[in-house]
Amino acid sequence: MKILVTGGAGFIGSHLCERLLSERHELVVVDDLNDFYSPREKLANLDAVQECGRIDFFRLNIANAADVDRVVEQTQPETIIHLAARAGVRPSLDYPLLYERVNVQGTVALLDAARRCHVRKFIFASSSSVYGIANRVPFREDDPLSQPISPYAASKLAAEHFCYTYSHLYDLSVVCLRFFTVYGPRQRPDLAIRKFTQMIDSGSSLPVFGDGDSARDYTFVDDTVSGIVAALAYPCRFDVFNLGNSSPVKLVTLIRTIERALGKSAQLRWLPDQPGDVPITFADITRAQSILGYSPATPLELGIAKFVDWYRERQHDSLPAAVA
Repeated sequence: MKILVTGGAGFIGSHLCERLLSERHELVVVDDLNDFYSPREKLANLDAVQECGRIDFFRLNIANAADVDRVVEQTQPETIIHLAARAGVRPSLDYPLLYERVNVQGTVALLDAARRCHVRKFIFASSSSVYGIANRVPFREDDPLSQPISPYAASKLAAEHFCYTYSHLYDLSVVCLRFFTVYGPRQRPDLAIRKFTQMIDSGSSLPVFGDGDSARDYTFVDDTVSGIVAALAYPCRFDVFNLGNSSPVKLVTLIRTIERALGKSAQLRWLPDQPGDVPITFADITRAQSILGYSPATPLELGIAKFVDWYRERQHDSLPAAVA
């Protein structure tokens, strides 16, 4: 199958591309290599992907509808897997217009190009953030979504609505996948597990917002990728699935797990709660299990150990050569 992956140079995208190449799909990769974090890391991710097989790579901003049209028309993919986005709750508070432009306008540009070029399937990477301050846990796909509490969450929810609209109007098969706190090797430097690992390893004081009881449904990247791949084969007009681990972990427990993997102790610095943060994310994955066969297989201890191994290898590789 010919698949166009947006955000293919990123954390989740690069792992997905490796998996798709291993299954002998033909890949078109789109990424703007922006400076939200170092483009060098994204180029290194692309190098790793290209070791697995050939790709056609296009550097473009998905909010530029003309460029999106040109690439989709030129490459004629059967499926688009749309991972590209401005990510993160806290940065979205500072740049709401940027998040709206990339996450909403960019998604609409891709959907419209898919309509015009008769793409058969569209898979959209949404987020657990759409649940906002939920009235119950675990979060179910049919929960009411009326309280997003960050521009990032609002942008993902708006994009989901556009996905439904295009599916309804234009006979486009669409699957929205709500990711829950994905982590693992190549994780972005702004995300908690990588930041905490670096701070604990270096002996820096680690800021902890709130009382440490906030909880996240940490999901190892290989499990998320397996859910995306399963959605490829799912025939539907429109559907939504949670891709989580269904096992929330408190912040203090996460920190202790990283401490054990590193063999070092954290110096904690307690701070007030931050705006936009929700107290818990917790995925009900019953539908994904029964329909997609999704079955997350990586417990936190193992996933953190794999991340720390990658982190140490990366630190070793980046050390300057010894001076004779």
